[in-house]
Amino acid sequence: MAKIIGLLQLKRMTLLQSFVFLCCLTLLIVLVVIILEFEWAENIQLRFAGHSSIIDWVLPSLVAAVLLTVAVAIVLMASIFYKCKLKQPLEILMKASEKISANDLGVQISYDSKDEMGELCQVFEKMRGQLEKNYKALWRSAEERKKLNAIFAHDLRTPLSVLKGYSEFLTIYLPQNNVSEEKLLDTIQTMRVHIVRLESYTEAMNSIQKLEDIPIQSRTIEIERLTSLLNDSARQIFGQRGKTFSSSVTADAKQIAVDIHFVLQVFENLTANGARYASSHVNIHYSVSQGFFFITVADDGAGFSDEALQKAMLPFYRGEVWDENEHHGLGLYICKVLCEKHEGSLYVENRPNGGGNVTASFAVDK
Repeated sequence: MAKIIGLLQLKRMTLLQSFVFLCCLTLLIVLVVIILEFEWAENIQLRFAGHSSIIDWVLPSLVAAVLLTVAVAIVLMASIFYKCKLKQPLEILMKASEKISANDLGVQISYDSKDEMGELCQVFEKMRGQLEKNYKALWRSAEERKKLNAIFAHDLRTPLSVLKGYSEFLTIYLPQNNVSEEKLLDTIQTMRVHIVRLESYTEAMNSIQKLEDIPIQSRTIEIERLTSLLNDSARQIFGQRGKTFSSSVTADAKQIAVDIHFVLQVFENLTANGARYASSHVNIHYSVSQGFFFITVADDGAGFSDEALQKAMLPFYRGEVWDENEHHGLGLYICKVLCEKHEGSLYVENRPNGGGNVTASFAVDK
């Protein structure tokens, strides 16, 4: 059967072409067989011309043979058409549908044919691929949100415990007038600090959740114009810190399409971190290659600790820095979220000669 299919080249034909071809081929074969049957009937009549009882059965037998030939031909043609054009792709689609319904999106749908069933399998594969991509994104978002909620809850325990302790203290001793005015004011001020901390954490949590819902709006911009905008922001950031910076560009295109707001927000976070941890100078390198726009910020500071290399991109991770009014430990996490939404990534490492090195990438359209 495989040799016949290969000889007939049915897989290269559309469903209609193959159906018409098989009908014509079947009709031709049926005509040949019917002609042979008529010759057989004529030979019987000539051979048994003197036997009327046998002659009487020739015509009914011929009609029955012709009808049987047509019926068998139709069944065979339908069977060949089904096996050659429908059976394999339907089995592939059925198995894929069963696995997809069982949340197994890793199955690959492949059917080598140029007909409508081949196109259907290709469309089905694209749909499966998009479902897998969306499912992974949803799973990653759920995991990140779960992790974020756990870290958020952990960081809230301290201010809540402090507030609870001071509340119990005031509830017990304030009615007895055993609290001096100085102690009362000091307690209220401490409680106020922790309340502001809770408000800050809540606002930070809301901003992170909103980031995940921001759509990407890419627009074309010249590399020179984009790097000029970024350098202008860098001058403001490093000027406030009393640090210096230098920048360089390597690009295989004159213009790219990116979401400028995403890029600016990531860049400002990276340069703010670089200015915070640098001793005096930061190197910034922009590059475009292999469909991505890269921003690398390298400082001359102490670099990342072993713990920071593992946790720097976690939300609310601040290492040894605990200035709650300035640094919430969200900068690199926000950069990571935005880069991944832009189909890029964020990578942190230490430079061989000292200092930290952070690289953000964004998928671009040239």
